[in-house]
Amino acid sequence: MTPHVVILGCGFGGLFAARTLAGAPVRVTVLDRTNHHLFQPLLYQVATAGLSAPAIAAPIRAVLASQDNVTVLMGDAQRVDLARRAVLLEDGEQIGYDHLIVATGAAHSYFGHDDWAPHAPGLKTLEDALEIRRRVLLAFERAERESDPARRAPWLTFIVIGGGATGVELAGMFAEIARHTLHGEFRRFEPRNARVVLVEAADHVLTAYPPELSEKGRAQLERLGVTVWLGRPVTGVDADGVQLGADRLAAKTVVWAAGVAASPLGATLGVPLDRAGRVIVQPDLTVPGHPEVRVIGDLALIPSHQPPVPGIAPAAKQMGRYAAVSILNSLEKKQPGPFRYRDYGMLATIGRNKAIAMFGRFQLSGYPAWLLWLVAHIFFLIGFRNRVVVLVDWAWAYWTLQRYARIVLGRRKDI
Repeated sequence: MTPHVVILGCGFGGLFAARTLAGAPVRVTVLDRTNHHLFQPLLYQVATAGLSAPAIAAPIRAVLASQDNVTVLMGDAQRVDLARRAVLLEDGEQIGYDHLIVATGAAHSYFGHDDWAPHAPGLKTLEDALEIRRRVLLAFERAERESDPARRAPWLTFIVIGGGATGVELAGMFAEIARHTLHGEFRRFEPRNARVVLVEAADHVLTAYPPELSEKGRAQLERLGVTVWLGRPVTGVDADGVQLGADRLAAKTVVWAAGVAASPLGATLGVPLDRAGRVIVQPDLTVPGHPEVRVIGDLALIPSHQPPVPGIAPAAKQMGRYAAVSILNSLEKKQPGPFRYRDYGMLATIGRNKAIAMFGRFQLSGYPAWLLWLVAHIFFLIGFRNRVVVLVDWAWAYWTLQRYARIVLGRRKDI
């Protein structure tokens, strides 16, 4: 009987695992809670009205349509029964497997303060991006209706909590929207006077980068007009602002980019987890005691791999390929070697002509890093149409400073 490989999640890891199994003597079932593969590195562009949602997403069925051995199912995996080799879905359905690849990624972590979530949405899905975009654009609309400058100020204050790549990207784009995109569109206030504050508990932003690059990133943010507060842990978030110890910052729009937690599906495996909920896997990405189960991407922690594998798209892609190849090796009774992550560098954009990049000891910042970031992200987008759309949109935005993906549906309850 043809072995059945089930892949949970069609992010970068799951998609590249499925593609690697094209033409292999296995049946593949790809299960995802959405019907699209999302190019998550550009998700912040949707949140800041730079791109429309279809530009960075592609239907999973379309992406894998040419692979005859792949079946795509839309559903939500609730639990994995290792003893029975079955995945249990939200409606009670079960999917049996011979080999399982778990690639369900990560979710937001509010460090035990889940009550902050309604007031400070995070950015992991298209729904998150559209909600953030809605809140930001409607805040400007509410400011236009407010005649009292004191009551208008919180509507024109935008706080981003977390100084990692996502937080820096969002803060930089919020500043560009206020200073360039919306210039001249309002009559009762000047959008350039909007305040964008990036709050980071550590003593520097972009902690994954060397101190000198981190400092360049901070300087570029401040040149855009972003206020950067370092060493300021958040102690409270509500509908009217953020508490920073004894200090209070009034704001109607707060975005969370401070922490992530592994997908809760990892906890159903009944194997050791780290403090962030990641599954502690063997060097070959298998679960201890279950060589038929492999965990990849943000959900996996490989203690033997030093330095630690970063939670970025290239790492997930490499894990996906490795997991698929190791399954094929196991079918031929071959023993795969341990997974080794190959570091091809890191890129973080801050704003127009502003970015930082690191490739081993080689470092870039400013326009050269931004240009490299742009080329790399267009190249790795899924689908020719997506690349063309993004390239045209970015070219237009670059020369006109405009963002036309500013259509919002629904109203904020407080408007």
